[in-house]
Amino acid sequence: MSTTTTATRERVLITGGGSGIGAAIAQACERDGYDPVVLDREHGDISVDLADAQATDQALQKALEAGPITRLVNNVGVVVPASAQEQTIAQFDLAVALNLRCAMQCLQALLPGMQEAGFGRVVNVSSRAALGKEFRSAYAATKAGLIGLTRVWALELGRHGITANAIGPGPIRTALFDAANPPHAPRTRAIVESIPVRRMGQPEDVAEAASYFLGLRSGFVTGQVLYVCGGMTAGVAGV
Repeated sequence: MSTTTTATRERVLITGGGSGIGAAIAQACERDGYDPVVLDREHGDISVDLADAQATDQALQKALEAGPITRLVNNVGVVVPASAQEQTIAQFDLAVALNLRCAMQCLQALLPGMQEAGFGRVVNVSSRAALGKEFRSAYAATKAGLIGLTRVWALELGRHGITANAIGPGPIRTALFDAANPPHAPRTRAIVESIPVRRMGQPEDVAEAASYFLGLRSGFVTGQVLYVCGGMTAGVAGV
């Protein structure tokens, strides 16, 4: 257990950290000696609807009242399963707002403090679906966009001591996954049976990857995507 007091601990801003993967990342941050600041509609340190740009701006201002934050985990996201023909524009806009716009907005708010400190860590929680998945037009497009942002930020911000990396979770047992993939559906069973390690992932599996990217030891790693997927991406993603 860290002996560092809360008053002196470095803070980490985590969007969507009230449950699932985000909550596991917040717990890992506590373990690693950071002070997580969670923005979430429910169970957050700051309650906010991150789909609302103005509300997000107000929440970010509140988070920064106590000083700069040099670590950011863009985790919030929404899955809106539908075929390309049936995907509504309202669903697509929601996915863009939560999965993509919010990440850009959070980075822009925290960036001045990171630049002044000459240090920063950005972790974007993308998805293996960015490689392509049926019935995920909005989700795959926005999660792929998040990888694009990661690469651009790595190129632009490295000179300031700021790294940006992405995590691409595969099947992780969360309420969000179960809502989009009913446990007893044939398609869901096929997913689980195709995982090389023969088990579903847990939120803690993703949290361990985030822990590495947030730490000091990852300073020479930036612009990368780490697929936490039990091996499902092997033979699919490019080398």
